[in-house]
Amino acid sequence: MKLMFLGDVMGRSGRTAVAERLPALRRDWGLDFVVVNGENATGGMGLSADHARGLLAAGADVVTLGDHAFDQKDMAQFLEQEPRVLRPVNYSKLAPGKGWRIYDAPGGRKVLVAQVLGRVFMKQPFDDPFSAIDPVLKAHALGRSVHAAVIDVHAEATSEKMGMGHWCDGQASLVVGTHTHVPTGDAQILKGGTAYLTDAGMCGDYDSVIGMEKLEPMRRFVTGMSKARFEPAMGEATLSGVYVETDDRTGLATRVAMVRQGGRLQPSGP
Repeated sequence: MKLMFLGDVMGRSGRTAVAERLPALRRDWGLDFVVVNGENATGGMGLSADHARGLLAAGADVVTLGDHAFDQKDMAQFLEQEPRVLRPVNYSKLAPGKGWRIYDAPGGRKVLVAQVLGRVFMKQPFDDPFSAIDPVLKAHALGRSVHAAVIDVHAEATSEKMGMGHWCDGQASLVVGTHTHVPTGDAQILKGGTAYLTDAGMCGDYDSVIGMEKLEPMRRFVTGMSKARFEPAMGEATLSGVYVETDDRTGLATRVAMVRQGGRLQPSGP
């Protein structure tokens, strides 16, 4: 199976990049399944129902969220109506929506998608992500009940993401980090056969401070004082993510490559 995961969509620039580039990527690369993190797609903070529909219409099979899952007021209700949008599995069990689901892919294949939130350096006391994801993976064994499994680790600390990659090794097709918006260069296939990347980067304007217009973040760094709201940068976005090929029999990865399309970062791909 040919899978693609795209990192945090950042504001209007990121949404535009996904809308303009993802349909061609699906066609030209023969993609079977695409997951997009939409955590910052609406004004850089959360995801609205309308913008979620736009990402799905552009070619995302699933949209994942993160620690800003409910920043947009209509998302709580929308999650109950739209199974293709996932919030983190280790949110409160009373939170709307689900943190994992199994989806159909071409050829009758099944794909498990789940998202976990890290706890290191995060502002909210989420449940333990390791014990939250473990029963999901054990109940839906790779190569048996599902043909592929994609785990989005939305976390601040690279060490925690790496720990999750090794925790899931052999049980998932791909473990990929999101949240920090800076793409890492460590795409690899772990010993157990799981493709891993510490951070997919963002679908946003890299002439920025992690996707935000530079002036206000720089002012706060220098003076320690705020003067205005953070606003997403509006220049041309780079589509950032990871591409994975899997063995349909085992569900394990046979190839992994970072994705860079458009904008300021050097292009890459399979």
